[in-house]
Amino acid sequence: MIYKDIFKVQKNMRAVLLSLVPIVLFSIYIYGQRVLVLLILVTTIGTAAEYMWEKHYGSKASEAVFVTCILYTMTLPPSIPMWIAAIGILFGLFFGKLFFGGFGRNIFNPALVGRAFIYVNFPEPMTISWNVASGFFPGGFSSYLTQEIDAVSSSTPMIMFKNSGALADIKSLVLGTIPGAAGETCKILIIISALYLIYKKTASHEIMLGSVAGFSLLSIVMKFAGVHAANPLYGMMMGGFLFGTVYMATDPISAAKTKAGKWIYGLIIGAVTILIRSMSLFNGGMMFAILIGNTFAPIIDYFVKEAEKKKKEAAI
Repeated sequence: MIYKDIFKVQKNMRAVLLSLVPIVLFSIYIYGQRVLVLLILVTTIGTAAEYMWEKHYGSKASEAVFVTCILYTMTLPPSIPMWIAAIGILFGLFFGKLFFGGFGRNIFNPALVGRAFIYVNFPEPMTISWNVASGFFPGGFSSYLTQEIDAVSSSTPMIMFKNSGALADIKSLVLGTIPGAAGETCKILIIISALYLIYKKTASHEIMLGSVAGFSLLSIVMKFAGVHAANPLYGMMMGGFLFGTVYMATDPISAAKTKAGKWIYGLIIGAVTILIRSMSLFNGGMMFAILIGNTFAPIIDYFVKEAEKKKKEAAI
């Protein structure tokens, strides 16, 4: 069977896949080969599910499913049980994409729909992260495949700051030699990937900059107001903010599409992330902030278009 008979060829998706290669390789290096096994499992299950669904309706699976599976895997802690990861990708694809009509019709980012589902239903394994792979850290492509969570678990920088106010070393945060989700750790690689995606015109720089601006401005305001919040630099280096900004918030299907709307959409995501981190029980916030942004994206675009229409009518 020819590849093009199974999948819709999507050049933009291939650019995203290429940008993810260094992040995936670094994750396997740091946390060991369990990340690779997890990625293969999730991708196999996800692509098979979409292929069978689309085939039933006489259509092809989209190459976007590979992006969804990889992004979903990269948002998981490496110690996550395989069966929970499998449930999450199936839920995300069906309830975040396929039930809406497939690629191009989904309201929410399907990778985050899957992650949110297992985060709510399986909170303990979703908040435990490896600090060691095969007895040392970094892992160095270790063959460490078992969990042994009690022996190797450690608090992520986000949990540590939330509980005690302590900040991790900035060098470790930037380089990614910290416990956390599989793909969110090395900020250098994420920033390089962002520049590449902007160059290829695959991801919106307006959304990225808007998200950073919303996050930074509200961080400063809340810090001066005496609210428990890290300074913007540390805040952006902790958790999945940068990874979510580059790869999830900029999803062209679920994000705002007008130029002004993209800025507003990004500002909302950045600001809501800080609100959730500082004023809720959740340690992170980016995941829920993006899903909230997805909810308002069509409304934002509607009002932006209406405002532009009235402006043109007034100029006539």
